[in-house]
Amino acid sequence: MADQLTAAGKALAVLGTFTRDRPSQSLSQIANRTGLALSTTHRVVTELAQWGALERTDEGDWHIGLRLWEVGSVCPRGQILRDVALPYMQDLYEVTHENIQLAVREGTEMVFVERIAGHRSVELRTMVGARHPLLGTAMGMVLLAYAPNEIREAVLAGPMDRHTPHTVTDPKTLRAMLAQTRRATCAVNDRQFQDHTVGVAAPVRLGEHGDVEAALGIVVAGQTGAAVRQLRHPVLAAARAISNVLGQRAGTR
Repeated sequence: MADQLTAAGKALAVLGTFTRDRPSQSLSQIANRTGLALSTTHRVVTELAQWGALERTDEGDWHIGLRLWEVGSVCPRGQILRDVALPYMQDLYEVTHENIQLAVREGTEMVFVERIAGHRSVELRTMVGARHPLLGTAMGMVLLAYAPNEIREAVLAGPMDRHTPHTVTDPKTLRAMLAQTRRATCAVNDRQFQDHTVGVAAPVRLGEHGDVEAALGIVVAGQTGAAVRQLRHPVLAAARAISNVLGQRAGTR
């Protein structure tokens, strides 16, 4: 039961009720979603607010505080990757003027850690810090293609959302697509997540031949043929450059 949680567990339960779809909540809503007594919820929320993890709105609701964002922003896994990748992402944007994204795998999902979007680029549903299933995007396909076998099997055996009429949900077809991604060292997502966008992504490694640490991707308005194929080369080049610098930092050839 929720009231049997440790003090840390109760604090984490409270923080876990906040999502991008639910950024602001009342005290009673937090209590209902955690299963904690209202008095317990009030105490936990007050302590979190005193530390800066939560802040109160003028209307009396609660949202995530700036201090929690500051702590999360120094996560080594994301910070080092972002520091290395951002200059190359900026170069890729200058060449293409399209949406450039960087994501890492977390279990059977991916988390977006950086993004550059131009005011003339196609509008995206993704944002930094957001989680997304590995299936349905070029970046997710790259991360899944190089994931441990048990992760691939878990994803292919689980439920698959059909975002558009073009979304592939057949496990046999997906296995073939993942194998092709590994052979080509890149993936192309043709309107599988949004029916008006196409994505191209490549793996970012820890050195030239190291483990895949992330996926670098570009998303453009729906188009096929030569226009998309031309994007493969700059994306691969940027991903290789990021990989080399990450390898140098880790002392890996």
